[in-house]
Amino acid sequence: MSETDDKDSKTQDTGARLIAVANQKGGVGKTTTTVNLGAAAAEMGHRVLIVDLDPQGNASTGLGINPRNLESSMYDVLLRDIPMDDAIEAAAVRNLFLAPANLDLAGAEIELVPAFSREMRLKNALAKISDDYDLVLIDCPPSLGLLTVNALAAANEVLVPIQCEYYALEGLGQLLRNVELVQRNLNAELHLSHIVLVMFDARTNLASQVATEVRDHFKDLVCETVIPRTVRLSEAPSFGQPITVFDSASRGAVAYRDLAREVAGEPS
Repeated sequence: MSETDDKDSKTQDTGARLIAVANQKGGVGKTTTTVNLGAAAAEMGHRVLIVDLDPQGNASTGLGINPRNLESSMYDVLLRDIPMDDAIEAAAVRNLFLAPANLDLAGAEIELVPAFSREMRLKNALAKISDDYDLVLIDCPPSLGLLTVNALAAANEVLVPIQCEYYALEGLGQLLRNVELVQRNLNAELHLSHIVLVMFDARTNLASQVATEVRDHFKDLVCETVIPRTVRLSEAPSFGQPITVFDSASRGAVAYRDLAREVAGEPS
């Protein structure tokens, strides 16, 4: 089955492709990839929902949402059973929507422990709205706790950003083991679909060596598109804009558009 066929079958089953963007290491470009991949897909005409599941709320602020001004957030969805629709905000980008997070979510890891059906809270919330979207991207926290387990239980696919630096593969084995555990016990449809090389600095031999090592190890799971390390990509979140808006012609914007086409199985 081709990737496009695979996408189509999932769309028929669930109403949306549900992709968890995960890596237990912090600072590896998870949020940057979630926000900019989502914005690029929305620009292509897909209706996209970004679910911010990280208590730091960086995906929310990166799309211009102030976490302190939220009436409802993912905390309320997971712990107070409010409908997902009540928490969703429209982003400034056409076709792009956000289910935001704030620091309240930091307590959710502990509060979820005694909760009924604790691993399935996000899956159940998304089931009611997934028909409204073509693509749902879940920005996972940099840990393997209950929030990440909720994301993996809800998703069909896992996309893993890997930085082109030392220790790039550190901790990845544990993430993959957790994916297998969730697959066996909670979500048989879950699979690793894409690995994305990010923070690539073409001026260094190290970046090329890491890219080669990752491609040798994971073969076709590694996307052809490589995301460069650029100042503009780093600056965009502080303006509350994805790179496709902040600097539409930049190398980072071009790369994320290419990645969006590749993930969608569309020709570049």
